[in-house]
Amino acid sequence: MPRSSLIAITPLLLVLASGAAQAHAFLDHAEPRVGNKVATPPHQVTLWFTQKLEPAFSGVTVTDAAGQRVDTGKARVSGNEMSVSLRPAGSGTYRVDWHVLSVDTHKSDGSFTFQVGQ
Repeated sequence: MPRSSLIAITPLLLVLASGAAQAHAFLDHAEPRVGNKVATPPHQVTLWFTQKLEPAFSGVTVTDAAGQRVDTGKARVSGNEMSVSLRPAGSGTYRVDWHVLSVDTHKSDGSFTFQVGQ
């Protein structure tokens, strides 16, 4: 392929590659932070994603060290933010499992833990 052709298509390839990288909503950050240790059980868990979410098809569950659910149920979704309230629970490792559908119809899911206690 002639060098001038490669130079001409390089910007197009960069645009296509960046679009593909933006195809899913990935977890950007959370509160409590991923892997963090907090002194007392939080009242809620909030997750921020790299894209806006479809509320009807996105959710999160939180379990305590005994594997019991401590979230109060349906997650609240607004734009790229999703949160769920928590019932009072004890110390130990909490696990957060999430699944989302971004507004561009791509699914993603994941999980992380955080610690509660001294």
